[in-house]
Amino acid sequence: MSVATKTDKIQRLAELAAVKETSTGASLWREAFRRLKRSKMAIIGAIVIGLFILLAIVGPYIAPFSPTAQTWRNEVFANRGEFVGMRPENWFGLDHLGRDMFSRMLVGARQTLLVGVVATTIGLIIGFVIGGLSGAFATLGGDTGRRIDSVIMRFIDMMLAMPSLLLAVSIAAVMGQSLTTVMIAVGVVQIPVFARLLRGSMLAQGSADYVLAAKSLGVRKRRIVLSQIIPNSLSPVIVQATLSLATAIIEAAALSYLGLGNPDPAIPEWGVMLTQAQRFFDNAPMMAVYPAVGIIITALGFTLLGEAMREALDPKLRG
Repeated sequence: MSVATKTDKIQRLAELAAVKETSTGASLWREAFRRLKRSKMAIIGAIVIGLFILLAIVGPYIAPFSPTAQTWRNEVFANRGEFVGMRPENWFGLDHLGRDMFSRMLVGARQTLLVGVVATTIGLIIGFVIGGLSGAFATLGGDTGRRIDSVIMRFIDMMLAMPSLLLAVSIAAVMGQSLTTVMIAVGVVQIPVFARLLRGSMLAQGSADYVLAAKSLGVRKRRIVLSQIIPNSLSPVIVQATLSLATAIIEAAALSYLGLGNPDPAIPEWGVMLTQAQRFFDNAPMMAVYPAVGIIITALGFTLLGEAMREALDPKLRG
């Protein structure tokens, strides 16, 4: 995807913040919530996300066995291609070290959620600061502010021009192999998206009547930005955060698959489990199928809810 295409998509979402109320006088979020309740896509996404979060919270407590204990090691002979599949005591079978796959999937959900949330939070916070400053300079900074905004946005465009996974791999390779590295690398990739989105929202709000009224009354520019423009520019940013969680989970799994994730293979995480399973795919394909399906379904849940929120906030789609 070209940088122009990425920028256009971000700008389109940013324009949603320009509409504060519907023709009926209902607030933007109240009307959006009404639409979400009628959306099958939103309901399915919310159910998937709810189940994933529930598993991440209670998984370690309901796991029938220790995810690191090699209890059935003498029943598995990976070098001879002899594995144990599903059976009553091991619902998902055993991995190459004789560990219970079902328990590892339950415990691994927490690690996967942690990576996605922390990475998205890093991108959101830093992107919020950069986008907020750039939007403030562009909206109320005059000619000097617009020049500063232009410099900041050219740097952001450079980051957007790089394929996200390639940028994440480059950062992870430089920082070294660890779970923290994965979260930072994926978080950095999210920064330009949030920065451009908030900046675009603030530009859309900058010409609103309430901003012009505040300026004519002599309200300080800093107060206008902090108390008026930024709060009214957050709607598309919240939507993007939901979509970015799906992207973060997939990219974190990709980094783990490439060997840049947690160096301790005993700690269950779906991306790491997928990496370990690739060596035994011919003889035990289900070892790879379980974490892969978990990643796909979880990412799909966040994507469905995010897209439903995007449509609910879009004034062109309101009936």
